[in-house]
Order: sequence, then structure tokens, then C-alpha cells
Amino acid sequence: MNIRDLQYLVAVHDLNNFSKAAERCFVSQPTLSGQLKKLEDELGSELIERSTRQVLFTQLGEEIVQYAREALHTVERIRTAALQSNDPMVGDFHLGLIPTVGPFLLPIIMPQLTALYPQANLFLHELRTDELLDKLHKGDVDAAILAKLDWEYPVNQIDLYEESMQLAISTQDPLFDSHHVGQGQPVELAVLDDREVLMLEDGHCLRNQALDVCFSAGAKEDKRFMATSMDTLLHMVATGTGMTLIPELASRSKIQGIRFLKFVKPVPQREIVMLTRKNSARMQALRNISDTIIHTVNRIKH
Repeated sequence: MNIRDLQYLVAVHDLNNFSKAAERCFVSQPTLSGQLKKLEDELGSELIERSTRQVLFTQLGEEIVQYAREALHTVERIRTAALQSNDPMVGDFHLGLIPTVGPFLLPIIMPQLTALYPQANLFLHELRTDELLDKLHKGDVDAAILAKLDWEYPVNQIDLYEESMQLAISTQDPLFDSHHVGQGQPVELAVLDDREVLMLEDGHCLRNQALDVCFSAGAKEDKRFMATSMDTLLHMVATGTGMTLIPELASRSKIQGIRFLKFVKPVPQREIVMLTRKNSARMQALRNISDTIIHTVNRIKH
């Protein structure tokens, strides 16, 4: 038994497919299958039920996969400790971000992170909240940047920043003239009363937050179209199709035909946090990264 065998086993479990697992591990499928068969022979038990249609793990196989994950995490911590003995920022870092944060936060923070920590090799993953939490739990990302929720997993939480929700409207919308948007006048939530608002599709945490705000203000969801991204939503607004709620950093987008309205107090907000695993060996480095994000966003906002 060796580390590679454990990596092969976990890859098959994650992907439920031998071919895809072999691609992830950069080996041929026969090599991967052969090594797993040798592992089963060594253990004297079947771990995977093989068929032409699906891959099923035996009860023992499921148990061994969990031990394998723990072992691989331990190996990674050993490697990390060795790399970071002199500099905690040396090595590969996998950061995950939700789609309503990534496109607007990354252009702001990446120049700073690259300049401050040239020795850090940053890998970025844009995923929805449920996928991101799963990746964090499995050890596929070192940290997750997302909107604050109630967490099911044991995690460390680092508060990054709060951002207000703003209303994106078309310059063709009657609201544009009636509230002198060009002069930056904030509006009451009541302007949403009886209006239809464009939303993201299911699976985006921002959708639920926006729905709560809209419903409390008497607005309704425009169900003719649900977007897959904030960028799509904003371009739909620009065409005069409707209005939408967006987070503050997204209001920095430069799209013709759109105006962003701030709300009067109490302003609806969301909290953006960084999550890490409780036993992460990279906490010092991740705190350095989170501190950079906090300082950079605060400077931009003020």
C-alpha cells in the first residue's frame, strides 16, 4: 500500500468513474484499475463493485475511503509543514469563491496578493456554495470565500467584509428620472413594492438573500428569466428587461445603460467570510491572505 493507491481510491470515489479518476491522477485507466486491484488483494477484501454501468463501493470500501482521506490530509500537512518551516506563504494554495463574489473580488485582490506573496502559487475555483463546502470538507480547497450562512461542517470562520445590497435599474426605467439617480440620491426599499425583480437561478445563496429583501418590500420575482450569473443579470437589466438586486462590489461593473441605486438605512447587507478546516495546517498563510483581502476591500470601499 502506498500514497498513490490511496489517491486513486479517493479519486474513483469522488468521480464515480475510473476513466475520469485516471485523468485526474495523470495515469492510464489500466494502471489505476490494476493498482486498486492490488490494493484489494493486499487487504484481502473487495472495496469496489465493478460493473459496466456504475461504480459502487462496498461498506468496507466506504470506510477505507474515509481513512484514505484522513491519511492524504496528514501527508499534505507533513509536506506543508516542511515547505512552510521558513516561509508560511510558500507552496500551492487552492481558494474557492462563490460566483457572486469571485468576478468582483478577484480583480481587486489578486494584484495585491501577487505583489505581496510572489512565492505563493494560487489556484482559484469558482463554485456554488454547496459545491464549495463539499470541496472544503474533502480537502480539495484550502479555504472558501462565500456569504455567511449557518454551517453544517466544523469550520474556522474569518470575517472579511460586509457589503450592502444595491438596486440595478436600466436608464430606461421610470425610476431613473423620478429619483434623480444621476445625482446619487438613495431610495427607500418601498420603491420595490409591486415591482418584478430578476433573480439568479436556484443554487445561488444570493438568490435567497435577494428574495428575502424583495418579498419584505412587496416585490415579486420575475419568473420569465432566471440567470446563471451576475454578469447575465446585469446585461439583462441594461436591455431594459427588468431590475435586480446586486452586492456592493458588483456595482463597480461598467455596463452602459445601468444605474446603481443605494438604499436608505436600514440598508440590506450580506457578510462575506473565509472558511477553513478546523485542522488546517495552513492557518497562518490563510490569515495572511484574509488580512490582505480585508485591508484591500476596506481601502476600495472608503
